[in-house]
Amino acid sequence: MEQMDGTSVTACERCPELCASRSRIVNGVGPEDAAIVFVGEAPGATEDERGEPFVGRSGDVLDNALRDVGLARTDVRITNCVRCRPPDNRDPTSEELANCESYLDRELELVDPDVIVTLGKVPSEHLLDRSVGITSEAGSVEEVRIGGQSRRVLLSVHPAATLYDRSQRSTFEETIATAADLGGAGGSGGQSRQESTSNERERFAGREPPQ
Repeated sequence: MEQMDGTSVTACERCPELCASRSRIVNGVGPEDAAIVFVGEAPGATEDERGEPFVGRSGDVLDNALRDVGLARTDVRITNCVRCRPPDNRDPTSEELANCESYLDRELELVDPDVIVTLGKVPSEHLLDRSVGITSEAGSVEEVRIGGQSRRVLLSVHPAATLYDRSQRSTFEETIATAADLGGAGGSGGQSRQESTSNERERFAGREPPQ
């Protein structure tokens, strides 16, 4: 049985091996009108335990890079291609990616971001539907049709790559800065589009919004 409530999958048994290895379904977190959506491949052990994508060491790298461009984790949406932890933290199979694809498509349709950032090789290849040399292509932007809608996709190395190869750190940080610019968040201090629209209306009415 499969069930989805808004952007969250509440029940799914499409992948027997993942159902056996997961302790929970790990849904995306962050504003449902976020201008920037980060997409990883699948939950790891810490994510499966805590029920939130990109926590632990790789999450710290992402949080720090966001902070450096004036954003907080709560300003963006973070999700995965596959919502259940693969056994032994292996990469999700092509069948598992396909089984979960409609959930990601629906989430992106509802959030309708200005830019999607793929964190690593697996989500990059999944969304672009081609082979990707993520180290050489990180920072590049492509227009891709996802769920019948044209989307702007920014490729990024996985934040964990910066922990094992420090030469990747500047590439990752530059990509996050590009994401902030494309999402209209550069220097704004970070806010959802709903908050931004509300602030603009107050300015137009001749009064600044409260700080």
